[in-house]
Amino acid sequence: IVGGCIGYTGAPTLCARAALRCGAGLVSVGVPEAIYAVTAVKNDEAMPFPLPSAEGKLARDALPVLLERLEKSDVCVLGPGLGRNDTLTALVQAVVMQSGTPLVLDADALFAVAQDAAVLERARAPIVLTPHDGEFARLAGPDKTGRAEAASDFAVRHGCTVVRKGPETVCAFPDGDAAVLRAGNPGMAKGGSGDVLSGMLVSLLGLGLAPMDACCAAVWLHGRAGDLAARDVGLWGMTPSDLLDRIPAALREVTE
Repeated sequence: IVGGCIGYTGAPTLCARAALRCGAGLVSVGVPEAIYAVTAVKNDEAMPFPLPSAEGKLARDALPVLLERLEKSDVCVLGPGLGRNDTLTALVQAVVMQSGTPLVLDADALFAVAQDAAVLERARAPIVLTPHDGEFARLAGPDKTGRAEAASDFAVRHGCTVVRKGPETVCAFPDGDAAVLRAGNPGMAKGGSGDVLSGMLVSLLGLGLAPMDACCAAVWLHGRAGDLAARDVGLWGMTPSDLLDRIPAALREVTE
């Protein structure tokens, strides 16, 4: 998990906890050195490590360190709480083009890629994008067709997988296949819920599931955990942490 900056310390931790809850064996969390102490206190099971930072965000010098870490990783989520500036845009694009490790791009990494979506076509490894509708519009422009059709067209044109989040989440794949999943509830429309989904997705990819299986399973399990949270604590009061606590119960329903 790579992300975080001053003011956004929760996102990479939520993502890491979700990955662990969904079965990942070892999870590392790379954050700017400026927030390393906070991240270390928040994480007992995951393994935080500091990266070079400037003004509370990842610095240009973080790139070679990050690429070296990725060589030893099965898969990476890049973007939760990352922040935005020209340096980060260049860093994200460089990771996409230089890393041979499969990537899940979320949150501010999507903003960086949206500055030049053609960078996706130069990726060395499989890429999964996890935009909500606003982030997808920044990537692809306004829909000229339906949500599913637009997501599928983008996935095919850029050779990536798109998980377009919403009440009906679209999972679109570079070969033209697509699935629409109706899961979850309005109580999940809170900051941090997407970080949980990205953590679940990267875990299933790391465990060896094919992208189609991992994406569809993660979306369904995420929605099911949300429904269990709504049942137990209510739509208004539920939080992303409530989703985390109910991932094991959602998994048990389909594994035991």
